[in-house]
Amino acid sequence: MDDDMTGGGEVPLLYSEGNVAGRVALEREVRGWSTTELAERVTRAGVKMNQTAVWRIENGSPRRRINLDEALALSRVFELPLEELMSPPLEGLDVDSRRLVQEAVEAFYETRDARDRLHRAVVAVAGHIKAHPDSSRAIHEQCLRLMGDERDARVLSGDIEDGGHY
Repeated sequence: MDDDMTGGGEVPLLYSEGNVAGRVALEREVRGWSTTELAERVTRAGVKMNQTAVWRIENGSPRRRINLDEALALSRVFELPLEELMSPPLEGLDVDSRRLVQEAVEAFYETRDARDRLHRAVVAVAGHIKAHPDSSRAIHEQCLRLMGDERDARVLSGDIEDGGHY
């Protein structure tokens, strides 16, 4: 039996331009982008592309080939590793599921970045209090004034006293 055949059918390639084309369409749809918007984003990423090229990648017969620069730009635009862009989409994940997961992933990274920013700010305030101990009470009062919620202000003040958010 031929190595590329099993049960009379071809073994699908793990990485192929067909996978990339399918992923381009899926990732574009998940983000709610038109073919024109994707082409503009790829162009801004440094590789000139127009709407017709995107359409031909996704739907052409024969399908438009994708060069390495375009694949790298698409990977950058979709914020996916190139290997992920080249992989077939997971079975059982429809566009709505992908959209929900995409939203959760974006929220995760935004939250992580916000926590890191909060930690740096708390460490800076704690350092300021350590250098200027007389400012401690006024800083805690300012937290309450700005936050308006005594419980939240106590939590932030506690983080400052502990010297960090984590």
